Amino acid sequence: MTARIDEDFELELRSLPGVLNVAIEHDVTEGGRVTLLVVGPHPDKTAQAATQVAGLYYPDIDVVVEQAAETSPVVMGSEARVILVRADYDVGAGSCEVELSHRGRVGVGHSSSGPLIGGAEATLLALRDLGYDVPFRLAGATTVPALRTWPVLVTMCSTADGQERFGVALAGDDVVAAARAALDALNRYPMTFRHG
Repeated sequence: MTARIDEDFELELRSLPGVLNVAIEHDVTEGGRVTLLVVGPHPDKTAQAATQVAGLYYPDIDVVVEQAAETSPVVMGSEARVILVRADYDVGAGSCEVELSHRGRVGVGHSSSGPLIGGAEATLLALRDLGYDVPFRLAGATTVPALRTWPVLVTMCSTADGQERFGVALAGDDVVAAARAALDALNRYPMTFRHG
């Protein structure tokens, strides 16, 4: 089980500008390493800020920052790669549309639950449209106050055993952040793909 201090540490790192993903290696109390996948023109500034945050939690941990493309793939399980193509909210219609791509195929999901919940719901539907069996339901989507930003936190609940998974993302608008956070929540879960 993840310690609360580790969750707080990861949340603060995810709230830094341009951070797409955070991977913390085991034994952070004895050093360890945290790797940040970032986009944007100033990865050096993100690295500096991440080092300052890490110093407050684990002074001996190594901070590694890796630059990613704007459309970097999200790894689902060990091999399949799903890319967030776009996430839009139509204010007039009050609906979200999320488009994902996987090996040349496109999956689209729609929801009329607003930009936060709708963005996360539409992402789940787009994954299913791509052919994934996703044994989770959306439990919640909310913004979280951080140092200078309001990242989106998405909670998924397993339909099998009720365990929860969390994803955090920051973007220019809520629907994109919600879609990224939903993918982040499922990022390390091995999805089953339906063939045919």
